Amino acid sequence: MEEIQLTGKRALLENLRAEHIEGLFIAGDHPEIWSFMSVLMKDKGTMEKVVLAALSQQEKGLEIPFTVTDQESGEIVGSTRYLNISKENKSLEIGWTWYNPSVWRSRINTECKYLLLSYAFEKLGMNRVQFRTDLRNERSQNAIARLGAVKEGVMRNDRVMHDGYIRSSVVFSILKEEWPGIKNRLEGFLE
Repeated sequence: MEEIQLTGKRALLENLRAEHIEGLFIAGDHPEIWSFMSVLMKDKGTMEKVVLAALSQQEKGLEIPFTVTDQESGEIVGSTRYLNISKENKSLEIGWTWYNPSVWRSRINTECKYLLLSYAFEKLGMNRVQFRTDLRNERSQNAIARLGAVKEGVMRNDRVMHDGYIRSSVVFSILKEEWPGIKNRLEGFLE
């Protein structure tokens, strides 16, 4: 696997590794993070399972998971990943994104999305990048729309959550030809 490190002014994204489990668990030890996620983070063992599953998907070439570090504090503050990677169709999804509440509404998420989108379109040559979020998660929908992504619709009863709830997902996308304008927009946010 090729090592990927994406560096912004505040956010550092690096390939997820098993040695990140402790830092990720500390960052993720806040129940409000997991309200709309498919897993309930009960203990360090749960984080270990999540990380090892992501690394297994990476080995198969299906995902590229990242650990996010806040360069101001030097602390791990979350995780995100490329998933549903289709080399044939030149498309992927950015998802499984979560952050410690201390960096919510900060530069971190915008910068991470800028770095991930830049790499996807400019290095990987993707034609399409999509995002999916829980229909109930208005905060996430607003953040994705703020990027400039186009809302495509709702996938009804798309996923079963950790508590048995059957979630519907809102799908957004950005296309290759839309990227230059969105890139300028995000660079404006990050000035």
